[in-house]
Amino acid sequence: MATLARTVALVSGGASGLGAATARHLIQQGARVMVADLNMTDTLSSCYAQGPCLAFCPTNVTKSDEVNHALDQLERVFGEPLNVAVSCAGIAIAQKTLSKKGPHDLDDFIETMMVNTVGSFNVSRLAAARMQEREPDRDGLRGCIVNTASIAAFEGQIGQVAYSASKGGIVGMTLPMARELSRYGIRVMTIAPGLFETPLLSRLPESAREELGNSVPCPRRLGNPDEFGALVGTVLSNPMLNGSVIRLDGALRMPP
Repeated sequence: MATLARTVALVSGGASGLGAATARHLIQQGARVMVADLNMTDTLSSCYAQGPCLAFCPTNVTKSDEVNHALDQLERVFGEPLNVAVSCAGIAIAQKTLSKKGPHDLDDFIETMMVNTVGSFNVSRLAAARMQEREPDRDGLRGCIVNTASIAAFEGQIGQVAYSASKGGIVGMTLPMARELSRYGIRVMTIAPGLFETPLLSRLPESAREELGNSVPCPRRLGNPDEFGALVGTVLSNPMLNGSVIRLDGALRMPP
């Protein structure tokens, strides 16, 4: 039975990985979804079998005009403003602050912050401006923003200084954004996943993926992206979830 039939969502980074799993789950629950990503993928193309509940708009999340264009397209296709924005767009760069090659490349650090942190904030702020146009429900709610951090925000590894900083920024803005948007009836939540079967990890040898999976206490495996999508659905369905970060990691705590 569809539980999100009134949901109109924008999912950034929704063409692959956690974003694609989120888009797929929302559609299966009755939602209408606009995927905002740089390029179409085979994964997203296969989702079009779901019918007119899914649309795609090429989008660079760091560009305000492109995000606004995606929101305009969403309203044109689905006939009303969004009430859900899920940010899954992100990049990961592995570099040390200082190594034999020299100091961390500043442009790489800036790019990581721009895509992961600034991009998530850009989608959040512009989505919130559209959400406030909706009529509130019986709880006075107009929408929900769900951002994606990482356990690296809390236990960053060597070589993750840029990635950890970018995800820590997403964690840090969760509560103040929720407080600021409460007057408009807009909730804000963040999910911090651990080790998941994403395109990034899929490039590793099977033995390496198995070793990473075994490092997770319980269940002893890598996370399935569908489990991330299901948690997004739970967040959207429970109006008391607001201003918090949920770890989705099987009790994994990364060592130094």
